[in-house]
Amino acid sequence: MTVLVTGGAGYIGSHMVWRLLDAGEDVVVLDHLSTGFRWAVPPAARFYLGDIADEALLHQIFAESDIEAIIHFAGSAVVPVSIEDPLSYYENNTGKTRILMSAAVRAGIRHFVFSSTAAVYGQQPAELPVCENAPLRPESPYGQSKLMSELMLRDAAAAYDFRYVALRYFNVAGADPNGRAGQSTDGATHLIKVACEAALGRRLQVTIYGTDYATHDGTGVRDYIHVSDLVDAHLAALRHLRDGGGSLVANCGYGQGYSVLDVLNMVMRVHGRAFRIDIAPRRPGDMASIVADATLARCELGWTPKYNSLETIVRSSLDWELYLAERARFDVAGLAKVYAAPSVL
Repeated sequence: MTVLVTGGAGYIGSHMVWRLLDAGEDVVVLDHLSTGFRWAVPPAARFYLGDIADEALLHQIFAESDIEAIIHFAGSAVVPVSIEDPLSYYENNTGKTRILMSAAVRAGIRHFVFSSTAAVYGQQPAELPVCENAPLRPESPYGQSKLMSELMLRDAAAAYDFRYVALRYFNVAGADPNGRAGQSTDGATHLIKVACEAALGRRLQVTIYGTDYATHDGTGVRDYIHVSDLVDAHLAALRHLRDGGGSLVANCGYGQGYSVLDVLNMVMRVHGRAFRIDIAPRRPGDMASIVADATLARCELGWTPKYNSLETIVRSSLDWELYLAERARFDVAGLAKVYAAPSVL
């Protein structure tokens, strides 16, 4: 049996593919490479270039591989962009997910693991840490588009022979401890990646958006989860479904929050280099503080984090940025050799 990973050439998706292969799974990747990279897909995984809304391509994949489960990462995930262009988020995150789900139901694929988000809780959760039964009040099209997909999954599970796990991510960061995958997208907005790039001189500065939040230092507080722990939660969710477990929604975080300044100070401490920090007003849609209660994932899925340390997350991120810098130098040197070589007719 085979697992289809959508968005498997992207940041989290590529880590998932490696983890599945490590576990002995047969893996197919579907990605249109808008933010992912073909080189990020391990050679042992079969790759299809295309969109999750391409029904003919989905039919081909299902015909050529005995797909037993889908782990769905493909989508858009930048809150400010979702506010500027909401319809693209409803199309990419909700409309295309509906097409993928419909194709899965028609093909008899019964197991579906979905990439959701803590943004479904809104800016001001009633209590912290936030539980899965907290009021759902997304305040951005990004969060709303993910919640709508969760509702579609709930209704599909009630109507068809179909079960799912939706994992609500908190702030994902870090890189594969074995150096095989990491966040590689140019212009990425993830704070830890931005700070690591600044520490290595690849960005001029880091901007803090808002210093007047009701937090211990005035900057926003987030629950940062190592990407390797996150993909382990997905693997645990897949095993839960295979073992006959019911559909569920679960948070993925550590229950420990760090502020923007906490993160920047950690990056400077680990790398040993200061960088410029600019202050800007709050951004629409950003939350003051959000921290996960992940008891459900630990109890129902048997998930046990291994990398729950901000220093560990930062060190792995810096290691990946150093790898990317070396890769870029190698690519430039290779191109120079090509252009310097004599033409052969």
